[in-house]
Amino acid sequence: MSDDGVAPAYSGYLTTVQELIGRAMDDHTEVAVATVARIAADRISDGRVLYVFGASHAGLLVQDLFYRAGGLVPVQPILPRALMLDHKPVTDTSVLERSPGVASTFLEDSTLGDGDLLLVVSVSGRNAVPVEMCLQAQRRGATVVALTALAYSASVTGREVPRLFEVADHVIDLPASVGDAIVSLGDDLPRVGPVSSAVGSAMLHGLMVEIASELLRRGIRPPVFASANLDSSAEWNAAQIAAWQDRLDYL
Repeated sequence: MSDDGVAPAYSGYLTTVQELIGRAMDDHTEVAVATVARIAADRISDGRVLYVFGASHAGLLVQDLFYRAGGLVPVQPILPRALMLDHKPVTDTSVLERSPGVASTFLEDSTLGDGDLLLVVSVSGRNAVPVEMCLQAQRRGATVVALTALAYSASVTGREVPRLFEVADHVIDLPASVGDAIVSLGDDLPRVGPVSSAVGSAMLHGLMVEIASELLRRGIRPPVFASANLDSSAEWNAAQIAAWQDRLDYL
């Protein structure tokens, strides 16, 4: 413990997360986010929803985007149960995510189609399922945005598939180190402190804010959820649900 009562490993980790979030505000990333926000605003203006997919821990980032206080209403998650972290044994999710040829089954009941927009979150971008989700969506005529760690992904090979950044229509770079974890405990131990969740979540919520702002610039009231724990929110949220529930399978 340091003299000011702060644990040095803890504060060092948070400092690194802050630095990575700072890198997510560089000119190239801001241009990519603005471009994607315009495309998403086009779709929402047309009454379409934004489809989002992620497996395992990337699925956690996706789960935080829908039915979320302060989040956009027209967000349709694609969350196969077999790829979520409450699946037992959880190690099956890693095996399945690497398996070629299964992604199409996760879209069988999806309304994703021509002209839609799909956001795929995959930190390494090397596993078969997220890559094939991208390719399947493109075959249906959808546009695909990838949130992926380019430095990490460029350092590895695809597992029987191209890497996600090589096939997505638009790529937003998630600053993360190779292997995701950043804190070294010694040469004989794996690193600790993954950063993709903290940084990726901030970036995705920032993207939602940019989409909402773009809609407002067009004179459209952004369809967002207010916190259910505010006494004034019930009427607002009920109106949003009534407007969008026929296009969202979670309502």
